[in-house]
Parts: sequence; structure tokens; C-alpha cells
Amino acid sequence: MKEYWTSLASLLGVLAFCQSLLQVVFPPELRFAFVKLFNRIFHWFSSYCYFDITEIDGVNTNELYNAVQLYLSSSASITGSRLSLTRALNSSAITFGLSNNDCIVDSFNGVAVLWEHVVTQRQSQTFSWRPLPDEKRGFTLRIRKRDKSLILNSYLDYIMEKANDIRRKNQDRLLYTNSRGGSLDSRGHPWESVPFKHPSTFDTLAMDPAMKENIMEDLREFANGQSFYQKTGRAWKRGYLLYGPPGTGKSSMIAAMANYLGYDIYDLELTEVHTNSELRKLLMKTSSKSIIVIEDIDCSINLTNRKKNSAAGSGSRNYYDSGAADIRNGGGGSGNEDGGNSITLSGLLNFTDGLWSCCGSERIFVFTTNHIEKLDPALLRSGRMDMHIYMSYCTFSALKILIKNYLGYDEADLVVEVLKELEMVVDKAQMTPADASEVLIKNRRYKLKAVRELLECLKVRAERNKNNAGSREKNGNDVEEEEQEKRALESPNKQGFDQFQEETCGKGDDQKDEEMIEK
Repeated sequence: MKEYWTSLASLLGVLAFCQSLLQVVFPPELRFAFVKLFNRIFHWFSSYCYFDITEIDGVNTNELYNAVQLYLSSSASITGSRLSLTRALNSSAITFGLSNNDCIVDSFNGVAVLWEHVVTQRQSQTFSWRPLPDEKRGFTLRIRKRDKSLILNSYLDYIMEKANDIRRKNQDRLLYTNSRGGSLDSRGHPWESVPFKHPSTFDTLAMDPAMKENIMEDLREFANGQSFYQKTGRAWKRGYLLYGPPGTGKSSMIAAMANYLGYDIYDLELTEVHTNSELRKLLMKTSSKSIIVIEDIDCSINLTNRKKNSAAGSGSRNYYDSGAADIRNGGGGSGNEDGGNSITLSGLLNFTDGLWSCCGSERIFVFTTNHIEKLDPALLRSGRMDMHIYMSYCTFSALKILIKNYLGYDEADLVVEVLKELEMVVDKAQMTPADASEVLIKNRRYKLKAVRELLECLKVRAERNKNNAGSREKNGNDVEEEEQEKRALESPNKQGFDQFQEETCGKGDDQKDEEMIEK
């Protein structure tokens, strides 16, 4: 036994001597060069090539690493044997991911690739202004050399797009507001945000089904139309004008559009913006895949019809005076002196359809108004407001949707006679969806009572409208006050608006006037 240990010690001594001799004969630099040459020869004869995607590039986070992690989560949840679970900030979904040093095979256009999640301990850190994590993370992509051009040119871009879709689907949508006007916060952002939790969808929207389908198809074509807009040289944006009486569901329509597309909403309050430069600053800080909303544009600032202003009388101020270029929120004071609003019509037009509107992509502009006849024709042109959507009073089809939403009654659950009465009286009653919803909500625990009370309310309104028809001939201020009440309850005169559009389109003088305003 003693001889065994003696011979083992002698052998270890010989190995230590040989190692010392090799270190003297082959210094570290030579050994490193040999290993490097060996790896190069190995990769030269190998049919594969490798790409490393680290989590941190220098001191900045690698965006591609996060995209790959999100992309692989969609397939790892099905094929992976060992997974890690994460839930991001402002996210309502749990995402799956590869565990440390695990592999997964992916396929793209018939080409198989191998992803490996490599995690190693980081060496002792030197001085850095930003502390680095203890673990060094990254993905290694292994592909065949013959597929290199396909993977680098198309596959990585596909991963980025897919990751953005997954991120938008998992992340809670946000509702932004410019409560500070155009001023920046400590992080350099002019917008404040809260989670957007509005439950409105096109399924619950009380609206004609054919019109809803038309709007949804237009939204789908816009969201999938990147190649079309690039080919035609148009900015990837679209404008919608929602007009109609109060309570007809304009805000619910905006929420349904956001939920349908998965877009964030920027609620722009024009009365908080003082200058055109602040308006441009707000536009530049909006993200793609978003809906920019200006509600009640006829009330927020004075964007009235130029034709009516010019015909108001010789004593009134001319719209084309130099001082009238500033469209103010209040009285006659200067916006710079009293802190009022001095946004010009030209600035607003450039915001929606000018050069500054191209600072971003895949954005939707939505304007709402109760009185479309008050808006300047320059705001209504195609390219600024591409689609005009009239939010009407409650129709029979919309009424059936409301009854199903609040009471759970389908058409087959109602008595035939009640349905016929509802259909006969609903158009004459001119009741808004908001008023009908209030009746149903109040009696939602007693469903039959809710339907009967709704029918009675519709009959009362129909009879009142019949008695009031043609009896509005009054003089002086009484007429003006009654007209204001009528505008708040009734729909805009569509025939009069169509005639107004015909008068303003195709006339050289008016077109020149519009160009003057835009300049």
C-alpha cells in the first residue's frame, strides 16, 4: 500500500513538472492563439454558424434580446420542457420563457434554427456608473451557413414584429392626457397616463350592425395597410369624425376602436395647449399604434365656419384680419398676455395633415362634435377626416343590442307584439342610446318591467315630438334659446350639411380662402 502511494506521488510530480515545462515552452499568448486557430478551423469545416445576442450591449439594454425572449415565449409555452414564468409591468398576462441554458428549435420558411439561452456568472465588475446584473444572459442562434442570408434579412425582422404584437397584446392599454399643456415632466414627457380599462367593444356598441361592420373593415384595412401606404407615398394615418347628438355613443365608439386594434389613446385637451409649438411637441411625443382624440372640437376652441363668420354682418370682425389668425379660447385678450389659447387653424391643420403629422406611423386621429355645421370646411376635407360617422338616435337594431347587453334578452326572448311596438315607435321617439340605457339599468333586476317602461318612455317621447312639430315660431331671444336646446337634443340636419358641402366644394374663391387659412 505504501508503494502505491509512493508511485502515485511520483506520477503527480512528473505531471506537475510537465505542466510547468509546457507553460515555459508554450506561454499563455501562444496557447490562446492555438485555441483561436483551432476554433477557426473547426468553424471553417462546420456547416453551422453562430450568433450571440447579449442582454446588455455595453451599458444599454439590447432591444433584440427582449424581442427574442418575447418571441420564443409563444412557442416555448407549447414545446419547452422547462420554462420560466414572468409578468411584465402594466401587463395582464403571464409569459413563458426558456430556462437557463435550455434550447429550443424554431422554424422559419421551412428553415430550422436552434436557440440556446446562455446564462453565466459575471466576473468581478470594474467601476461603472451603472451597476450590472450578477448574471450574464444572452441567446445563441445556430443556423446553417447556407441559410445565413435568409435568417439575417428576414427572420430577425419577423421576430421584432412578432414581439411587438405580443407586447401590445399582453400589455394593458394606456390613456394619455396633456394636463400640463405641452410642458415636460422630469422624465421629458408631456403626457400623463393611466391604465385604460374601458370595456366597450363593437359587440356591445348600440349601433347599426352594417355600419359597425363597415367601420371594423376600414380599421382592419388601415392596420394591415403598411405596404399600401408606403407604395402610394401617403402617411400611415387615418382620420375619423364622429358627429351627432349628445349621448349617442361617440366616446364608446372611440373605446371600441382602441380595444379592437389594441391601440393606446391620447386624449388631447386643446384648451390646455397655448401655442402651435406646444401642439407639435405633443404630437412628436405620441407613439405609433395609437389613437389621438380631440373631443367636442366645436367647444374646445373657436373653430367655427368661416362662411358664417364672414356673413355675420359688417359690424363683426373679419375672419381674415391679421388678428383673427389666432383662434382663442376665451374673450378678446391676447393668448400670450392672459394665458389663453392661441392655437391657429393652420397649426391644427398641420397637426392632422401637415408635415408634422408624418412624425410617426400607424396613428388614427378622431374628432368628435355635436354640431358638425359649426366646423370649418378645411377640417372636413379628406386626408384630415377621411371617414365621417354619424352617431344617430337609437334605432331598432341598436335597441335590441341594448336589451341584450343589459337584460340578457335575445330577440326570441321578447314577445312578438312588444317587438312590433318597439319597432314602430323607436324612430319617432328620437331617444339616444344613453337615455335608453338609463331606463334599462334602473330596472335591470326586473327585466319584464324594464322592457315595458322602456316602451312607455319611447311612446311618451314620440307623442311629445309629434305635438311639438311645427310649433316653434317665436321671436327674439326665446327663439335662440330654444334652438340651442334643439341642437343639444336633435341630430344635425344632414341634408343641409350636404348642401353646405356642395356650396363650399368646387368654388374657386372658397378654395383660395382655404389655402389662405392653411398658409
